[in-house]
Order: sequence, then C-alpha cells, then structure tokens
Amino acid sequence: MHLTKSITAISLGALVIATAGFAAGHSDKAAAAAVGARHAQMQLIAYHTGVLGGMAKGEAEYDAEKAKVAASNLHAAATLDTSTMWIEGTENGMVEGSDAKAEVWTDAEGFASKLENLQTASAAMMDAAGTDLDALKAGMGNLGKACGACHDDYRVPKS
Repeated sequence: MHLTKSITAISLGALVIATAGFAAGHSDKAAAAAVGARHAQMQLIAYHTGVLGGMAKGEAEYDAEKAKVAASNLHAAATLDTSTMWIEGTENGMVEGSDAKAEVWTDAEGFASKLENLQTASAAMMDAAGTDLDALKAGMGNLGKACGACHDDYRVPKS
C-alpha cells in the first residue's frame, strides 16, 4: 500500500512537472509568436511608409492612386487591435528578438497615446496622399514624428 501511494505521488508529481513544462513551452511559443506578429505589423507600416516616403523624396514618381493605396494599407496596419501582440512579459531581454522596452507596459497610457498619434497621422495621410505631392510631403512630416516618438520612448535603440 505504501509503495502504491509513493508511485501515485511520484506519478502526480511528474504529471505536474510535465504540465508546467508544457505550459511554459506553450507560453514561450505564444510570446515568440506575439513578437513575430509585432514585427510583421511594423514591417507593413515601414513598407508603406517607404512607398510614400519615396514619392515625397522624389525617389519614386508621385502616383496618386498608388499613394492612396499605400496610405490606406498603412492606416490599416496602424489600427490593428494590438492586444494579442503586445503581451506583458514580451519585452527586450525576455523574448528573443523583442525590441520593446518594459515601458510599453509600465507606461501603458503613454504607449497607447503614441499609438493613437500614429493612427491619427496615418488617417490624415489617407486624405493627403491622393491629393497632391505637397500634401503628401506635409503628411510625411507628421507620420515621421509619430513613428519616431514611439520608437524613442518604447523601443530599444538599434545597435
């Protein structure tokens, strides 16, 4: 009887450890996936900002239709519900590949405000992009400020 209790206790202990290990592994996968999703969102924002910026800098010919599409896609990426991507505990040093500072969560109101500024700038860009080149250039200034302000406060500097 004593041996049966010991085997049962050992089995339960092993089950708890295995479950915790599975949960931790699953959590690590979820955290890595969240960071990957954030990177994908930022790549979409950067790509479409680059299309618009190329036109604004004269590196690409201004095309009102292409500019409107890029601005629309930029705004769509900026307005994604990020609650599944910005998971607490996925900051730099906690998850490989994360450039997010802990301030994303310790200053959640400030981070939300910076995200709102990006959303406002990208909405304005949707109006400006298809108007003319001068409007596009003016919109780029506000967009750049919104991106830079968030990166300055909430992203680990690139080395």
